[in-house]
Amino acid sequence: MSIDLHRRHALALAAAASTLGLTGIARAQASPAELRIGFQKYGTLTVLKAKGDLEKRLAPLGVTVKWTEFPAGPQLLEGLNVGSIDFGTVGEAPPIFAQAAGADLVYLANQPPAPTAEALVVPKDSPIRGLADLRGRKVALNKGSNVHYLLVKLLEKQGLKYTDIQVVYLPPADARAAFERKAVDAWVIWDPFLAAAERQLGARVIADGTGVVSNLQFYLAARGYADKHPQVVQAVIEELGKLDRWAASNGRAVAELLAPQIGLDLATTELAANRFSYGIQPITSAVAAEQQKIADAFHALKLIPKPIRIADALPASLRTATR
Repeated sequence: MSIDLHRRHALALAAAASTLGLTGIARAQASPAELRIGFQKYGTLTVLKAKGDLEKRLAPLGVTVKWTEFPAGPQLLEGLNVGSIDFGTVGEAPPIFAQAAGADLVYLANQPPAPTAEALVVPKDSPIRGLADLRGRKVALNKGSNVHYLLVKLLEKQGLKYTDIQVVYLPPADARAAFERKAVDAWVIWDPFLAAAERQLGARVIADGTGVVSNLQFYLAARGYADKHPQVVQAVIEELGKLDRWAASNGRAVAELLAPQIGLDLATTELAANRFSYGIQPITSAVAAEQQKIADAFHALKLIPKPIRIADALPASLRTATR
């Protein structure tokens, strides 16, 4: 990574801290005894957990870290909503469903787009050759996950309605089992489950997110926690920034760290890691506007019970700027 790119990352993180109000006196505020982080089977938080750098960073503040794994983003944000975690990372769709359900969360930062890290796949011997062949077929996905929006946009691209297919809502492990026994015709899934399906099952990719969706990963916190302990939130964002700068030029090392954490072989893990996009960025009004489009699409399809304003879940300063 070039020096200029390093500088841009540093400036972005400084901007994120400024947006959140994480300066000066914030460091003097009382720290919690524990930071409870929700993570998924894959991603930068999983690498951060494996490296142990966050624990070292927070130790001088008297803060320990408790890590809790979730099968997918919707379940993770349910944990945040009921107060069992303080911080976590999910894709574009889960915070929209969570906000519609009344979760008091705040967007903190996001990773750059990674459109190839999620896809619609079919069994290797499936007669399905293109999106048009999905009409009337059973398609499995985790409700409220990023791939939910991917499916909506892929159908739209093909001129199909959401009701033209049979959507089967299953978490990743159950969806894979259904996919293997051909109880469903297709599966919309993300890495590393996607990489595992490709390498272990010979699954064929019909379409990924390229030219269709951004597939952003967001870092979020319970608003009450972020407001009360901004110095801890700032430390996490800064450590993620350091991790991204290292990971961007150490793909093999990332895979070696992740493989034992997620229980996959090195080659499969490396395939997934190479499709991830590194470079944590502060939330911007443009990203918020993109999220609003997704929220509006879900409401139009009656996938969420009411319209929501993404602006209500932004950091205070950005929320004011977008009104």
